[in-house]
Amino acid sequence: MQAIFITGGASGIGRAVAGYFAARGWRVGLADVDATGLKATAATLPADRTATYLLDVRDQDAWESALAAFAALSGGRLDVMFNNAGIGQGGAFGELDRAAIDRVIDINFRGVAYGARAAYPYLKATPGSCLLNTASASAIYGSAGLALYSATKFAVRGLTEALDGEWAADGIKVRDLMPGFVDTAILDTGISGTNRTARDAVVDAGLEFTPVETVAQAAWDAVHGEGLHAVIGKTARRLSFAARWMPGRLRKMMRRGMI
Repeated sequence: MQAIFITGGASGIGRAVAGYFAARGWRVGLADVDATGLKATAATLPADRTATYLLDVRDQDAWESALAAFAALSGGRLDVMFNNAGIGQGGAFGELDRAAIDRVIDINFRGVAYGARAAYPYLKATPGSCLLNTASASAIYGSAGLALYSATKFAVRGLTEALDGEWAADGIKVRDLMPGFVDTAILDTGISGTNRTARDAVVDAGLEFTPVETVAQAAWDAVHGEGLHAVIGKTARRLSFAARWMPGRLRKMMRRGMI
């Protein structure tokens, strides 16, 4: 039985991907700091093929323990490590305090790096395995008002590209997801210095929300396909096109706060 371990499994993209893979017969390991959300996600999945783990992705020792426990259930298999846990952070970069900066960097990038490193021996031992990371459309071009979030997602993109080359000899595929604005709780994050949320900003800009079901399908396709970066949703595709073919115009739009 194929096995996937998912961080950020208590809600949103993690929950949707868990359901998608479980429906196709996979064993699922769910990890998150949200015990209530983990229980809710697990209740939607087959009990005999689902395990949950309270995991703070910033804790390297906790990573080692969780993956060892999951491997004991899966017979040592880890077909997919889905590094999905992340948080949002909007607002003016110059107004962020040190605690906010450290938290976003530690969860959005350090947690991904720890997960990749902890999963490596299990992925290497599983033929056809894949490391799948959640990046963002903000990793296509740095987003004004989302500077720190963009920076961490660019780091995830860089790690994905580097490990795609480094781990090819071990038979491990490495992929990432670059969705636009996905309709999940992360959009309810407040924008620093305002009373608004990221969701308000997306609505005001007239941009679309990408359903989590679309991202789950893209995750499946990424694991089973050959593409390195999965650009998901209209906003992400438009941004990718502009970054490649109209970088000057995109830069001006970003300076005017039009994205």
